[in-house]
Amino acid sequence: MKIGLDIMGGDFAPKATVLGAIAAYKVLSADQKLVLIGDKEQAVSILQENNFSPDHFDFVHTTEVIGMGEHPTKAIVQKPGSSIAVGFKLLKEGGIDAFSSAGNSGAMLVGAMFSVKAIHGILRPAITSFVPKLDGGLGILIDVGANADCKPEYLVQFGVLGSLFAENVYGINNPRVALINIGEEEEKGNILSQAAYQLMKESQHINFTGNVEGRDLLGDHADVFVCDGFTGNVILKLAESFYVVSVKRGLKDDFFDRFNYEQYGGSPILGVNAPVVVGHGISTPEAIKNMVLLSKNMVESALTDKIKLAFQ
Repeated sequence: MKIGLDIMGGDFAPKATVLGAIAAYKVLSADQKLVLIGDKEQAVSILQENNFSPDHFDFVHTTEVIGMGEHPTKAIVQKPGSSIAVGFKLLKEGGIDAFSSAGNSGAMLVGAMFSVKAIHGILRPAITSFVPKLDGGLGILIDVGANADCKPEYLVQFGVLGSLFAENVYGINNPRVALINIGEEEEKGNILSQAAYQLMKESQHINFTGNVEGRDLLGDHADVFVCDGFTGNVILKLAESFYVVSVKRGLKDDFFDRFNYEQYGGSPILGVNAPVVVGHGISTPEAIKNMVLLSKNMVESALTDKIKLAFQ
């Protein structure tokens, strides 16, 4: 297995990404190789400063970087030598089995669509994230930003993608799928929610349990929470603030600690023809390590193949 890591992506790259690669290497097995994509000279310098041999990694040297504020599509096209563009080229050609980056998230989404492309039958790939539950479990939130505007059939597919991810990567048997709404009743919500509810209720491919409200997200009401990307992104950013606020207020609580993005590493783009994970722009070495491990788990679970089979 070869896992590609963009070492130039993120606010604290390349130092944070290279240190994260070191941490990941220490828990990967011998047959799981990290391929560092970016400025090799800078990476080797950081490795040597930390008394870590560059021989533990494969390198693909690049000189261009897509900035966090650049237009995604233009950047991918105009910077074919960038670490993100090269990473996707390797992924498309089979040089790596998975690709992750804490860089420009829009460029990661565009790059995935341009290179490995959406799985046949997928209307819109979606980005997923994680919601800690009060009982210690974990919920899957999908979509969290790839599709701000959705059609009802998109939400049904998000439910299928989230279910496959929850079951195959996190071992949740027959995951319960719920639609995020402003009320539990079937007729509640806007036109999108009402239409999506009917389609999800009729679907034979998900274990649909109905609507849930925002207050239900942290309880054991479902395993997969479905919404459009606009709503999901608002929820995600609010959830991330819980941990930040608890730290600023000097509160030490195991539950609020689980809102720390570092624990989850990144957000998978589900529905494309290879494992792709997008990390937080402020990713620390710990977050980078966990992003790599999530990529590994997606490869090991053969999630992409199982999604292809489901959408045949």
